[in-house]
Amino acid sequence: MTAAESFKSAPSEPLILPDDAYNQALVAQVHPLNWQNPTPQDCYDLVVVGAGTAGLVVAAGAAGLGLGLKIALIERHLMGGDCLNVGCVPSKSLLRSSRVMADLKQAAGYGISVGEPTVDFAAVMERVRRIRSEISPNDSASRFKSLGVDVFLGEAKFLDGNSIAIAGETLRFKKAVITTGARASVPNIPGLKEAGYLTNETVFSLTKLPKRLAVIGAGPIGCELAQAFRRFGAEVTLLERNGQILTREDPDAAEVVQQIFRQDGIQIVVNSEVLQVNRSPSGKTITYRSEDRETTITVDEILVGAGRSPNVEQLNLEAVGVEYDLQRGILVNDYLQTKNPKIYAAGDICMNWKFTHAADAAARIVIKNALFTPFGIGRSKLSDLVMPWVTYTDPEVARVGLSEREAQQQGTAIETIVIPLEKVDRAVTDSATEGFVKIHYRRGADQILGATIVAKHAGDMISEITTAIVAKVGLSKLSSVIHPYPTQAEGIKKAADAYRRTLLTPRSQAILGVLYRLAR
Repeated sequence: MTAAESFKSAPSEPLILPDDAYNQALVAQVHPLNWQNPTPQDCYDLVVVGAGTAGLVVAAGAAGLGLGLKIALIERHLMGGDCLNVGCVPSKSLLRSSRVMADLKQAAGYGISVGEPTVDFAAVMERVRRIRSEISPNDSASRFKSLGVDVFLGEAKFLDGNSIAIAGETLRFKKAVITTGARASVPNIPGLKEAGYLTNETVFSLTKLPKRLAVIGAGPIGCELAQAFRRFGAEVTLLERNGQILTREDPDAAEVVQQIFRQDGIQIVVNSEVLQVNRSPSGKTITYRSEDRETTITVDEILVGAGRSPNVEQLNLEAVGVEYDLQRGILVNDYLQTKNPKIYAAGDICMNWKFTHAADAAARIVIKNALFTPFGIGRSKLSDLVMPWVTYTDPEVARVGLSEREAQQQGTAIETIVIPLEKVDRAVTDSATEGFVKIHYRRGADQILGATIVAKHAGDMISEITTAIVAKVGLSKLSSVIHPYPTQAEGIKKAADAYRRTLLTPRSQAILGVLYRLAR
């Protein structure tokens, strides 16, 4: 099933499946079927194309400045974009249920007897849809209308440097922002389309648990969903073409997750190449090559998690001189400005950081650069952002700043401190010692350059390191911060304390010893 099949364009068909009360409530908020586009104003100060995270933040932020700006927001599918509809919200709701299942299965190890837990997958997915519908008013057409934004539903197409067509109307603008996001990439594998497949855009429409699932691609999406479906009881095979899962992450971090996956019963095949897919009476048959050997497996469903492709088609970008690449998306400078100085872009359509919080941060840069720079206010740069990110496996993998590999490539001399979670008392009491806190700092100084944390709540812990980097708080100062005991974040203090101990060299110890003896 493709994204186009998940989001139906005909009003007589559901925009998102299944067509239950929760999805109907969702659609009523983010793409009302009875919505009437407003009469266009003479000229808009800003037209925003795409109502995902970046577009919503730009539109709401610009409207909320109190300057009386005329803002238009265009969306062709569901407002809220990936995050609300097929990304963060449904995936984290699903992962929460899978963690409950894992806790129940491990209860005996904590002295609790609960018997053999069972999964009602239909109820799990119903909960996902309910939570999504409950959050949807935040991104709704009616909310943005109440903010003073003209919301247009339909396909947008640039006509020239001052106008854009939408649903038979023409909107004139002074500035425009393209925030059309990205979609799931689908590898060119013979037979895959004919056999049928899932992506993050369609997997949340499932109501029945597949007994056998193959996941192609072991990036964040593939790994998160592979673990979740395994915990629900599916047999899962994870196929990755590179030598490790989570290829953007620290190899030590990937190894911890890989070992947990194997303990969970996930079949991991790295260095694999999927050769073809065929339908058979017993399911969908995948043939892949790994270690110079061809293997065939049969599954009920195939989930593709092989990256993202930018939504640049049908925008007629050539008409406005906006350069783009079908792999990288719209080309922007450090100020998120396209080759056309009147048109900006933000979010997945133009950035390597394909995260909701990155889109939010980029949108704020666009608001400042597009609306305030003409008045002499300094411009903000994308490269100035300190961007953390998290993969929500169990344990989570969180990272910010430079990795060891990046530091080496840049020629930056670093030192690294690693605190295994088995040295952190709270991790021991929680029986959650798989993981570590790893901090990189500049050699000869205490400046923190990057960190990776692998822990149950690494995503919450990484914010302390991010704050330290942004505020230029070094390890010496971080060592003086009192951390509540016992918490897993104490691992960060232990790392800072370890740095302080490196300052106590044999020479300084000798001098202190002399001074101490003289004082007596």
